[in-house]
Amino acid sequence: MARVLIVDDDREMGALLGERLAHRGFDVHVESSPEEALERLAAHDFEVVVTDVKMHGLSGIELCERVTASRPDIPVLVITAFGSLDTAIAAIRAGAHDFMTKPFEVEELAFRLDRALQHRRLTQEVRRLREGPAAAPEISGMLGESAPVRRLRELVARVASADAPVLVSGETGSGKELVARAIHRQGRHRTGPFVAINCAALPEPLLESELFGHTRGAFTDAREPRTGLLVQASGGTLFLDEIGDLPLPLQPKLLRALEERRVRPLGAAQEVPFDARIVTATNCELESAVEEGRFRGDLMFRIDVLRVEVPPLRTRGNDVLLLAQEFTRRAAARAGRPVVGLSRGAAEKLLAYSWPGNVRELENCIERATALTQHEQILVEDLPERIRDYRRAHVLVAGDDPSELVPMQEVERRYIARVLEAVGGNKTLAARILGFDRKTLYRKLGRSEA
Repeated sequence: MARVLIVDDDREMGALLGERLAHRGFDVHVESSPEEALERLAAHDFEVVVTDVKMHGLSGIELCERVTASRPDIPVLVITAFGSLDTAIAAIRAGAHDFMTKPFEVEELAFRLDRALQHRRLTQEVRRLREGPAAAPEISGMLGESAPVRRLRELVARVASADAPVLVSGETGSGKELVARAIHRQGRHRTGPFVAINCAALPEPLLESELFGHTRGAFTDAREPRTGLLVQASGGTLFLDEIGDLPLPLQPKLLRALEERRVRPLGAAQEVPFDARIVTATNCELESAVEEGRFRGDLMFRIDVLRVEVPPLRTRGNDVLLLAQEFTRRAAARAGRPVVGLSRGAAEKLLAYSWPGNVRELENCIERATALTQHEQILVEDLPERIRDYRRAHVLVAGDDPSELVPMQEVERRYIARVLEAVGGNKTLAARILGFDRKTLYRKLGRSEA
């Protein structure tokens, strides 16, 4: 329960407010003397102060000044029966978080207290991120303190100690290569090279040459022999990113190489042994690719011995602010800008957004905002429009007004989007929840995007 200190020299009014707020879940303490309130505040930890203005001894304005001077982390809500503009200005100048005039409903006061508490907690989080080093434990090199990231670190530590192939799955931009590097750093091959290649980035002939190598004259442009990446990674780790996009003709050759631990370069008569740990990554569902004939099932079983799921950013809570603060520091240093962090409003917008592009999208957003802002903090107006105006998808029938109602196809589209968001984009799980097979889900998704 939030601890609230009420200061009012009208004992009956203070007791009444305390009783009604206690019924609404607050832990309330009431003081009738401003001086005793300051002593109690120094000895105990309160999260918000509510004070009347007209009191014997110190006024509420003077009390507010002293509280904000000694404990700027505690918001003060000022209440007065004299709702003049001068009083309101004096309260704000004294550092009051909010200002209310009598008479008022207790529900309104409770709402204002909740808002003040939210402001305090968010301000503390932003300050902590700004003042503290945004360094993650060396075990993984990943920024984040959320439960999903802690579980990921624990899984990486266990997986790294084995030598079996690892499949890292997750959405685009979620940090799969970072996880692969963490597995390499903690494994038996940590002293060897970490060799990475994106299977979707090269055409099939070039990718084959890169992976397996070639001899001189193996094809028209092969003027010099080349050692393939499988052999180059010997003693270390070979990271095959976007393995789901590996061309189908190359898949049996890679499977044989992984099973035999030997590879035959293009144009060579002899096979060459290699000793590299294989870590692959994909942002697609390999099971679906196997069903559709785009990926070999035997290769999937060979590379999917140990699986590590990287959580999407939208499931990581306040890690968004931790990452944003670190990205701000880096971007400001590169650009030579005096930007030190996020405003409260910008932080709220970042927390509310769903981040379909994950960590990569957040980093691009912060780099843009750091370049555009004219202030020491990133403000809401510095963020991209899609983030400023973002609203979560909900399926609601809000009333009887026909203008608010939508066609059933639109309701279905919104609900599918909501289910996909809830399961982190996993189409297999979403189809199971919706009662579709995957082909039906893909068809409906294609129709909604058309």
